[in-house]
Amino acid sequence: MTTILTTDHPAWHEGPHGTRARAVRAGEGVWVIALNHDGLHMHCVHGAEDQKPALATTDPARLPDSAPAALRDGLNDLGATQRLTNPWLWDAITTAVLRQVVRADQARKLYRKWCATYGLTVQGPHGELAVAPRPEQVLELTDDQFADIGVKFHRSALRAAATHYQQHALHWQRMNADDLAAALVSVPRIGPWTAAAAACDYTGDFAIYPHDDLAVRTWAARIAPSYPWPDKKDKGFGPLWTGWAGTDRTALHTLTLSTLTWGSHARTDLEEPCGT
Repeated sequence: MTTILTTDHPAWHEGPHGTRARAVRAGEGVWVIALNHDGLHMHCVHGAEDQKPALATTDPARLPDSAPAALRDGLNDLGATQRLTNPWLWDAITTAVLRQVVRADQARKLYRKWCATYGLTVQGPHGELAVAPRPEQVLELTDDQFADIGVKFHRSALRAAATHYQQHALHWQRMNADDLAAALVSVPRIGPWTAAAAACDYTGDFAIYPHDDLAVRTWAARIAPSYPWPDKKDKGFGPLWTGWAGTDRTALHTLTLSTLTWGSHARTDLEEPCGT
């Protein structure tokens, strides 16, 4: 069967013939996740196999009925999707911080350079992959080391996040998406957008994603170009989007994550969704 994998996270690297791979830290281990024509494969390549990464799924049957027909048709054509839920909260926070202010393609370059320069590097199927530096490593970096790779602007946010993570990580990791986003806002230089993006990445729950985000607006307009979408300066997009789902949290999660997947995904024909 054909399965769609969401590849929005900047850790995904594209290989030959549409293959994808990324490294993730889960528990005390680092895993290489590889997608090829045989499916999705997970291998622990460093440390302990104490926590296997998990996948979040969407089912187009759970899209809200009140959403525009053209949007629902486009997402129905996409079919069922899977997204690797980020097993490391620190990476989810780091990724969201590095997305502040800059465009998506620039954030991807910054994230990869950040990981390759100061994180842990492992061997992937088509070359080296890297995971983010741990919070204690971030706090040891000098101002020049941040500036050397182009993250001077993000320096204070990363340092504040690392300090608070060391103090609160165990508590944060047990929270649901809503409570986690609310807790992360208490960190200096982390606002509602950054907090929500990090919480979604870590929990796999996209019902709290910042729905008026440029990516959601852009892909929705491309899926259903004839729909009278609110202007970019119009504050009505978010209420419109969430209103279609009403109180159905799963419908909102499905609508949002499916739309993001439509804009950034890899397709594979496989028999099983995951292998080891």
